[in-house]
Amino acid sequence: MATGQELQVQEKRELQKKDESTIPARTFVPTTDIYETDQALTVVMEMPGVEKANLDIQVESGVLSVAGRIDFSRYEKLQPVYTEYNVGHYQRSFNLSPNSIDQEKIKAEMKDGVLTLTLPKAEQAKPRRITVA
Repeated sequence: MATGQELQVQEKRELQKKDESTIPARTFVPTTDIYETDQALTVVMEMPGVEKANLDIQVESGVLSVAGRIDFSRYEKLQPVYTEYNVGHYQRSFNLSPNSIDQEKIKAEMKDGVLTLTLPKAEQAKPRRITVA
């Protein structure tokens, strides 16, 4: 019996570019989950087909930007018979709260097409318990 929620296939969303691009390829918005603890934010992004050497991760002016490029040479000799996946690059950006992340301690791991970013909170952004005197 259904519990009110049906399992559905999520369509890949293509990035709506505001700037002209010199790269003749489609760019998609990677599916992303963000988790928060008292110590850090964890960002998990699905970027199938992207190798870690083809990732560009930056934090500048309070914006976390992630871009992943696909090596299209892996697909050159393949003749599609049926496709649902659509091969392309990935790009996504997030605004961070000012001074909330310790930028020097950000860690990134890429495994099986899933990028996991750990963004440790800056000391001033961590919750503190105040004792009353």
